[in-house]
Amino acid sequence: MARINLLPWRAERRKQRQKEAMVMLALSALAAVVLSFLIVGFYNAQIDGQNERNDFLKARITEVDKQIAEIDELDKKKAKLLARKEVIEKLQANRSQMVHLFDSLVRTIPDGVMLTSIKQDSETLTLEGRSQSNARVSTYMRNLEGSGWMTNPELAIIEARGTDKGLPYEFKLQVKLANPNAPKDEDGDGIPDPLPVESEATPVAETTGAVPGEVAAMPSEEAAAAPVTVEAAPGGTEAAEGDAAEGAVPASEDAAEVPASEEAAS
Repeated sequence: MARINLLPWRAERRKQRQKEAMVMLALSALAAVVLSFLIVGFYNAQIDGQNERNDFLKARITEVDKQIAEIDELDKKKAKLLARKEVIEKLQANRSQMVHLFDSLVRTIPDGVMLTSIKQDSETLTLEGRSQSNARVSTYMRNLEGSGWMTNPELAIIEARGTDKGLPYEFKLQVKLANPNAPKDEDGDGIPDPLPVESEATPVAETTGAVPGEVAAMPSEEAAAAPVTVEAAPGGTEAAEGDAAEGAVPASEDAAEVPASEEAAS
């Protein structure tokens, strides 16, 4: 006997499929919401981490700026200290400059030149005076250049003026003051260059082959004290002494003859 289902199964299947579709849709929506929350949370964590790094870098940059400001202050203090040190070194080096300067002025003036005025303006010295001729002034300028305490002499005026016939020329020249003992700064860093260190040669001892490891050298005192014997033929000593007495000339007589010869030449 055939069995016939008269229930509305198609409608129930349709409802079941609709219910399953709604459940899948709800699960998909929930999964999408959860996934979106995870993505937003990840990027928010990345942004927060980057903001923390930025804040850390800003704090470090602020500290570095403070350190740079401190370094600038230290550089300014260093420059001031170096300037003071340079001034002190100049004063120390120029402490005896005036003594040497006046001594050089006295030593460099040739015959036929007379100074009438000396003026100093910072590192420039102005000399005024009178001379017998232009050659005397040239000699004076060469002497100033070679003195070591004055350099670069420049002649400003030289002319015949006045009634003094012995010194008819009046001149005016300028020189730059110099100090040969002052520390030099050739590299321009504000710090005087150190003096060159001279290397000392160490003597090398020679060893002999007879005594290895020991220096075979005779002291100078022992060499000087060593006796020297001279053998002379009998009867010849008296003749030798007589020849020596005849050939010897007193030193006082030679010294007395030298001035006499010079006076005769003059």
